[in-house]
Amino acid sequence: MSDILSQDLKYLPGVGPARKEILNKELDIATWGDLLEYYPYKYIDRTHIFTTDELEGEMPYVQLKGRILSFEEVAMGARKKRIIAHFSDGHGVIDLVWFNGTKYVYKNYSENTEYIVFGKPTIYGSRYQIAHPEIDKVSELTLNDMGMQPYYSTTENMKKRGLTSRTMERIVKTLLERLAAPLPETLPEYITKPLHLLSRDAAMRAVHYPKSSDEMSQARFRLKFEELFYVQVNILRYASDHRRKYRGYVFQKVGEVFNEFFYHHLPFQLTGAQKRVVREIRADMRSGRQMNRLLQGDVGSGKTLVALMAMLIAIGNGYQACIMAPTEILAEQHLATIREFLGDMPIRVELLTGVVKGKRREEVLRELAAGEVKILVGTHAVIEEPVVFANLGLAVIDEQHRFGVAQRSKLWTKNQNPPHILVMTATPIPRTLAMTIYGDLDVSVIDELPPGRKPIQTIHKYDSQTTSLYQGIRQQIRQGRQVYVVFPLIKESEKIDLKNLEEGFETLKAVFPEFRLSKVHGKMKPADKDAEMQKFVNGETQMLVSTTVIEVGVNVPNASVMVILDAQRFGLSQLHQLRGRVGRGAEQSFCLLVTPVELSSDTRRRIDIMCSTNDGFEIAEADLKLRGPGDLEGTQQSGMAFDLRIADIARDGQIVQLARDEAQKIIDDDPLCESPRHALIWNRLRELRKTNINWAAIS
Repeated sequence: MSDILSQDLKYLPGVGPARKEILNKELDIATWGDLLEYYPYKYIDRTHIFTTDELEGEMPYVQLKGRILSFEEVAMGARKKRIIAHFSDGHGVIDLVWFNGTKYVYKNYSENTEYIVFGKPTIYGSRYQIAHPEIDKVSELTLNDMGMQPYYSTTENMKKRGLTSRTMERIVKTLLERLAAPLPETLPEYITKPLHLLSRDAAMRAVHYPKSSDEMSQARFRLKFEELFYVQVNILRYASDHRRKYRGYVFQKVGEVFNEFFYHHLPFQLTGAQKRVVREIRADMRSGRQMNRLLQGDVGSGKTLVALMAMLIAIGNGYQACIMAPTEILAEQHLATIREFLGDMPIRVELLTGVVKGKRREEVLRELAAGEVKILVGTHAVIEEPVVFANLGLAVIDEQHRFGVAQRSKLWTKNQNPPHILVMTATPIPRTLAMTIYGDLDVSVIDELPPGRKPIQTIHKYDSQTTSLYQGIRQQIRQGRQVYVVFPLIKESEKIDLKNLEEGFETLKAVFPEFRLSKVHGKMKPADKDAEMQKFVNGETQMLVSTTVIEVGVNVPNASVMVILDAQRFGLSQLHQLRGRVGRGAEQSFCLLVTPVELSSDTRRRIDIMCSTNDGFEIAEADLKLRGPGDLEGTQQSGMAFDLRIADIARDGQIVQLARDEAQKIIDDDPLCESPRHALIWNRLRELRKTNINWAAIS
């Protein structure tokens, strides 16, 4: 059966070379098997036939059974006409309307033939009409056609070549008729039976031609589970192999430097969440296996402090630590924060970025190799060839989605054994997504903010309310606060956006002549950008007018207002990240989302969510549902492509969890992937790895 599924699509009746070429180009469908996994995106129940006297108001799709009484043509300007077929089912008359395709209509439909007509009825004048209906001869319809009708996604190019959803439905139907023998099973009975899953053959046939909504749901559940199960088996197998192959350094003790810091230098009492995460990290570091832990925490939740405490455990056991940040300014902030936390403790902390040059760079590299530098803070410069550690025991990676897999793996070569890895992110990741993107990492979450932080007030303003907006900004600056003003910058219209930023900057200078302003955008030279940003950090300027380059990492406790212009052009996660630039001091902070009055319902929902909650995880869940996983910032660069054909990480959270639980049982039972009992699973996984699905390891 696998041979027949690998057959070239052009040999399927109804396809041929030309259609195969379009399908391959538009949907990446090349074989019979690919077509089988081209699932419908929706279904319409065609089990009920209405009568014309049952039609009322605006109804969804209906089907009627009757005959065409007569045709009529109505001129619509030069060389255009509308064709109307007057259709009766014996209970009344309805008009079927076509705005083009005269030849097609007359060639395919005739008076006094019994048809099933399907479409969306609307009222025009005093009569119901259906524009461009689907019409089938009653004599040619089978019972299958009268069940749940599948709808397939199509592109404009496909439609131009006659490959509509209905055409695709017929091609898929031909394929299923050709597959006379049952499709081979891809899940063992010890999984399908307890979970009451349909067989693969039954699920595949029912997903394309379900006889009822219940059968459709069962088929989709089975296929979603299977897809997610193999993703999870692959991730967990990789993680299991990794743990077995790479022994971690055993940090037996907490160490004197940790205790000295904890009892005499801790800047504030740890939250319960921070204590829990430190315990989890401590357990990893003494377990004898390499730590690979993802530390999630909203902006300002105290991740850097937790990372420092992990680094102090490494130092207390005779090892060095490093922290790698995506930008120079963020690396410099980490350096300043760590030095401030440590105070007068005798621990050498040094910076290594592109700014550190010449003799200073040579000195840092020499003392690092000699083991005198205990903590190295840097950008990707940390993983370059000349950088040699005496004994690297822990590597912390901040905002890891900004680094590629290859860059991160270079850290492993910096010692005989790979160091313990702690990955940090301020982008909250929904649980189901974390299980899939970061499935090979253990996850810790700091879900409490330090005491004394006031929740940021988020307010929606329309762009017609600039007078009150400017008054509020002026009031805050006069109280000694600083303000961010963010303009959107979206690649497609970069020139226009930059022009908007430049013009906006000049406008703001004119509106606030008494204050000093900085301006920052991605097209500036790095040195100029850093200099402007540094002025704001130092308090020399009161307002930073910027694009989203300030999204990650800038820490200015005195900044209390974030104004986001054209907020409708940003995604939820991005808005939340930008909002996180304020609210870092003890004062009340504000985030102002400025939009036009006219907004789509989706955009209004996004703005409402931002105004109603500061919870990053709640926002990330909402963002996942609104946008889907592939659009979320970071997921595309993470090494896991979402090539899921039927499952939806956003909406199928329970199935993700079920699939993971079942996958974990298999890995626990057969960590070396060699038991004959699980042969079906390992063979199937090998088949899937040959496909174009990106199964790349993540960390």
